[in-house]
Amino acid sequence: MEGVDTTLRKRISTGDQGAFGELFDAYARSVYNHAFRLTGNWAQAEDVVSLTFLEAWRLRERVDEDGGSLRPWLLGIATNVTRNTRRAARRHAAALARLPPEETEPDFAEEIAGRLDDSAQLALVRTALSELRRADREVLALCVWAGLDYAAAAQALGVPVGTVRSRLSRARTRLAKHMEPPSRRGQMRGDRTTAVRPIKEGNR
Repeated sequence: MEGVDTTLRKRISTGDQGAFGELFDAYARSVYNHAFRLTGNWAQAEDVVSLTFLEAWRLRERVDEDGGSLRPWLLGIATNVTRNTRRAARRHAAALARLPPEETEPDFAEEIAGRLDDSAQLALVRTALSELRRADREVLALCVWAGLDYAAAAQALGVPVGTVRSRLSRARTRLAKHMEPPSRRGQMRGDRTTAVRPIKEGNR
């Protein structure tokens, strides 16, 4: 894909709409998966995908013609879009708080609970992820779930490689700690992070 991406870079930077369509076909699923891991909501993830590619088109002239995969670039944009949509959601929630309460919709865990056999493990996953700092959760999503290496994740987030390493180490440590059920803490246990270790996406 690197040779293909190099060609795409040149075509995209000149505003080739056909090339941008190819970019979407190649990476929309990867961006969607990353967005869902950050938001935990299917609908929000779809919005992030749309906004990510709109922003990518807006920034097309900044694409360097020389380089490898465009996937880290897109995931970096998706991460920033997610941050912005969360801020907008918080402002929206503050406005709605002044209105009469409505029946709340189930969160993402309830939507996918039927796909998991161990509901207790699901509860641990939700709690563990919520305890992570946003920056650590973003690195975890990029390196563990999206399968980016340290350098690609650093490129996506615009931070030094050392920062990625330290955030990932901290995220793994905290995740392992919170994945331990209260009744089992202090006891030996096997793999405590199985439920949050889906198949990695290939680096294109």
